[in-house]
Amino acid sequence: MEHTGDNIRIRNAAYYHPQHVVDNNYYLKHFAALGKDIKRFLEVMGREQRYIINNEHENALTMGYEAAQKVLAGAGLQGEDLDMIVFASQTPEYTYPTNALLLHHRLGGKHRAITLDSNANCAGMVTAVEQASRYMKANRSIRYALIVGSDYSSINCRTDDEITYPNFGDAAAAVILERTPEASGFRDSLYYTDSGIWESITFPSCGLSGIYREGITPDDIKLRWNPFDGSVCVDAAVNDIKELLDRNGLAAGDISAFCLSQFSLKNIELIREALGLEAEAEKFMYVGGEFGYTATSSPFIAFQRGVEDGRIQRGDYLIFWSVGAGWQIPTMLYQY
Repeated sequence: MEHTGDNIRIRNAAYYHPQHVVDNNYYLKHFAALGKDIKRFLEVMGREQRYIINNEHENALTMGYEAAQKVLAGAGLQGEDLDMIVFASQTPEYTYPTNALLLHHRLGGKHRAITLDSNANCAGMVTAVEQASRYMKANRSIRYALIVGSDYSSINCRTDDEITYPNFGDAAAAVILERTPEASGFRDSLYYTDSGIWESITFPSCGLSGIYREGITPDDIKLRWNPFDGSVCVDAAVNDIKELLDRNGLAAGDISAFCLSQFSLKNIELIREALGLEAEAEKFMYVGGEFGYTATSSPFIAFQRGVEDGRIQRGDYLIFWSVGAGWQIPTMLYQY
């Protein structure tokens, strides 16, 4: 069946986080006992607290399911209405079967539905929404798509690593994309990839083929994060945002909300300054102080908070941007 409407828009979004809150005091004391002072690091990253899974029944899949239920309820839709389900994660609960297929089962999806997992690391959910939007424009059999981004990162951090352990939080976000005849929705996108520092971040650090080798310890498997300049992606981000705006006849001041990776508050501030929007901090959605760095879901949790507090309205132009390990950056222009 082919549906009418040439544009793909965000119908609504939702997010889920665990209930357990860990504030900065825990990490300051933890690393002080190891002889490390991380106070300045937490200030630069913009952290105050984060939500952390502290039980055995929650993971990336369950968080994604909770977010999916909320976004479907908000849209007035059921699982059987979905033509496509995409699960973006760098910490999937399973690789066989796909987490999207498991969501399909839990949500009561129909047989005539596409299910797939995707992984662009922390850039995963922006990439998944961009790819799904472009696919939907080319395939009129798709009316509704559910995109879920969920990472359970805290469990994979070494407790002696001051870069990752105090920075990550656990959470999921979900978005419903819908076909519409209205003149809004997905507008354009750009990708930038520089694979020169791919060895800086690896997980599992011993490689999947190494996790069963004799003598391998849990710390050999956990995330390896070799220090590098965390602002390395800022210039590319600014250039891509400017190029995207220019080829769509827009200026930075025309954008109502920037929903960016929440990896670092400092990076968001640098991007804002480079775009000449120093006095418009309210346009740069920031939730990293409350959530910590939730990786793939972070731009969409920031987006939904902007919707909830009224800073984002229907018809607004939005920029979504994120950065994945290695590194790779998707930049996307949407009209909400």
